[in-house]
Amino acid sequence: MEILHTVAELREWSRLERNDGGNTIGLVPTMGALHEGHASLIRAAVHSVGFVAVSIFVNPTQFGPNEDFSRYPRTFDADCALAKAAGADVVFAPSVEELYPNGASTFVEVERLSDRLDGKSRPGHFRGVATVVAKLFIAAEPDRAFFGQKDAAQVAVLRRMVLDLRLATEIIVCPIVREPDGLALSSRNIYLSAQEREWALTLSRTVRQAEALFASGERRAARITQAARITFAEMPQIQVDYIALVDWANLEPIEIATPGSLFAVAAWVGKTRLIDNAILE
Repeated sequence: MEILHTVAELREWSRLERNDGGNTIGLVPTMGALHEGHASLIRAAVHSVGFVAVSIFVNPTQFGPNEDFSRYPRTFDADCALAKAAGADVVFAPSVEELYPNGASTFVEVERLSDRLDGKSRPGHFRGVATVVAKLFIAAEPDRAFFGQKDAAQVAVLRRMVLDLRLATEIIVCPIVREPDGLALSSRNIYLSAQEREWALTLSRTVRQAEALFASGERRAARITQAARITFAEMPQIQVDYIALVDWANLEPIEIATPGSLFAVAAWVGKTRLIDNAILE
């Protein structure tokens, strides 16, 4: 497995592999601190395309001024070992200066969608996400890019970006990977104390409730979200950010759930912000 550090190196690798027999290229964008959820994305890419690149870059533009950029876990050696074991061919690990050269003033913003769900409580977050993913797509020129459903709002923003900019990359969404007790895997879970981790299971409980209500025939968004509010109310240790039932395509609230609707929650457990969701089927 190669480790590349510049856009020029990544682009040269991608074009060489594509031109050598018409191979397809897959990209798994990450911020590092890789876990089994990331490994599942890499394995999905390996089974879908000819060659796979994994980017490891803690993107400063998607963090707010009071967020956890400086303390975000950075475990590069372990990340490379996991990526290699999962089948990645290349790790792309650029510096901040490589992706944001001195004086950089160009950003990508998906209007309206970027102000909903996580974007509403984290102003500028999706602007940073869209910008860095656009840069990675330009650098790697992937045929397919693989993202986890846990970041469903992010997926909606990036799908719109790809559509609007007529990019050739297909976005593939892979299922949420959970711990045996249901907690969605997240690089930020490392912040949780043992007690906070128990509290964090409330998020996955509300997701299961929403799925069960929908499966039983409930379609009223107000009833489904109210059930989640009642569950969170039983855990005053948790500060709810949002509980939402939305159209996954545009992240707008809906009154009646249909197959494919997105139920999503975000909450602060201690000082750690966690998210979870379900695509109602």
